[in-house]
Amino acid sequence: MSDIGVRESVDSLISEPSAEVAVLARRRRFSASYKRRILDEVDRTGRGEIGLILRREGIAREQLTVHADRGSSTRSKPAAFLLSDLGVTKTYSRPYTSTDNPYSEAQFRTLKYQPDFPERFGSLEDARVFSRRFFAWYNYGHRHSGIGLVTPAQRHSGQDKLVYDRRQAILEEFYREHPERFMRGMPSPPELPGEVWINKPNEERKVA
Repeated sequence: MSDIGVRESVDSLISEPSAEVAVLARRRRFSASYKRRILDEVDRTGRGEIGLILRREGIAREQLTVHADRGSSTRSKPAAFLLSDLGVTKTYSRPYTSTDNPYSEAQFRTLKYQPDFPERFGSLEDARVFSRRFFAWYNYGHRHSGIGLVTPAQRHSGQDKLVYDRRQAILEEFYREHPERFMRGMPSPPELPGEVWINKPNEERKVA
């Protein structure tokens, strides 16, 4: 692609939102179904049309953050220039500290250790088909140990608390019927975590 073509694509992404869209310069929370819909729409859109989606959703410059490891591709000058042109803030994990980004690291490991993960994909479409199938299972079927053995979909929708209460009720029933089997007393399900962050918003900025 020529330099002019690249610049036109970048300009289409970083245009300010239309007057009809009220831009809120704060972090926003999105439901799992909303994020899936937007990602599916972006996946189907043509070159230069992503900017239309961003403007429609009220996403302008300085509202997005990309957190990445310190690999050569993510630290390259082309990537840095592109993110700067797009008004996207970039943050990196600390050197030799993979736990700075534990969620992505854990997800990558789960992906790569799938029995049907291929040595290489035959085409872009092959990769997309595999990814759609994997992430559907990852989000709706895989119970994650880091979030109390519930699925991400249950966590996002708030159903994790219902799952926890149901598990607790079942364990209490078993305990009442067979207390001799529980040497340590009343059992309880895995705890649900509180809020966890990567790039937590600055509290002073948030109050302002």
